[in-house]
Amino acid sequence: MQDFDPNEYDPETVAVRAGYRRTSENEHSEAIFPTSSFVFASAAEAAARFSGEVPGNIYSRFTNPTVRTFEERLAAMEGGDACVATASGMAAILAMMMGLLRSGDHVVCSRSVFGTTTVLLNNYMARFGVQVSYVPLSDVSAWGEATRPETRLYFCETPSNPLGELVDIRALAELAHARGLLLAVDNCFCTPALQRPLQLGADLVIHSATKFLDGQGRCLGGAVVGDAERVGKEVYGFLRTAGPTLSPFNAWVFLKGLETLHLRMRAHSGNALELARWLRGHPRVRAVHYPGLEEHPQHALADVQQSGYGGVLSFEVEGGREAAWSVIDGTRMLSITANLGDAKSTITHPASTTHGRLSPEMREAQGITEGLVRVAVGLESVADVQRDLARGLDRLR
Repeated sequence: MQDFDPNEYDPETVAVRAGYRRTSENEHSEAIFPTSSFVFASAAEAAARFSGEVPGNIYSRFTNPTVRTFEERLAAMEGGDACVATASGMAAILAMMMGLLRSGDHVVCSRSVFGTTTVLLNNYMARFGVQVSYVPLSDVSAWGEATRPETRLYFCETPSNPLGELVDIRALAELAHARGLLLAVDNCFCTPALQRPLQLGADLVIHSATKFLDGQGRCLGGAVVGDAERVGKEVYGFLRTAGPTLSPFNAWVFLKGLETLHLRMRAHSGNALELARWLRGHPRVRAVHYPGLEEHPQHALADVQQSGYGGVLSFEVEGGREAAWSVIDGTRMLSITANLGDAKSTITHPASTTHGRLSPEMREAQGITEGLVRVAVGLESVADVQRDLARGLDRLR
């Protein structure tokens, strides 16, 4: 489609069609442009491109047609004006913070974030004079109490990794905006197929495209989505200068992933809900954390701000790390890996992998117990996943 207006189409169509402009070859599938640089018709054109007077391709560190297609499509899916694609999900968080924060700024962050995000804030952003306070994700009043005069940004994941905790995005956005702050939401677990934070008032959306946007565990990538000023200029300016760049090939893989995203997220959500209900009734399982379960503290909120519950759950067993590892090692089909969002179901022990670099005190504050096991439910038969987990759980007798 040469003149595709995403506002005229349903989300599933936008995920397949938005952002692409066919070349003179009239190809049907999006083209890959594996080139480092681009040729100009004249020295004057080169100067105009570099100065920004004339838009167009310059150098693939910050302008590439395949990457641009992915950016425009994801922005359309999230309802944003601009998107900056990066080399990984963590690079997206870094680019957002480096593009929008300065020394002396303060960030309020939920306790329930990916472990490496905490390390980035504590060990690296702190070196540049950015301070951070951590609050319980779902307690909106705690966010307000932690806010200082120098606070610039609220940052959260919802649902959280790995406990599936939620925050009321609309309420948190209203709180942030009343104080002149920005709200950034990591939408990795839901993707725009299940949740659109910008529509709920968030200013910025973060993605690890490595996860569900890809869908088959093939490539690394990330993205920041938001408005034309903050993302299109400030975050883009950091990417252009520092270069945490998404490769054209990875962008093309993600484009193919976006085409099936809505179908896959519905399937992941259905499989995860069925597995969570089965685990809830297993005698060796102490607790199950999944927002699709009626007893989840934010189940009603999930029904309001999400169109599905996602594909990630966690459960706790008695016996600490030894018992959790025994369950994991007792499986035969599930992949023991910390990645998620794959067609293949994965299983991991968060306390020693994704959150292993946190202090025991920080893990305790986040609810990451030694007996916690995370499962990212794939697209296999749910009955087969249940049988495989039963093998591991039977070892706890």
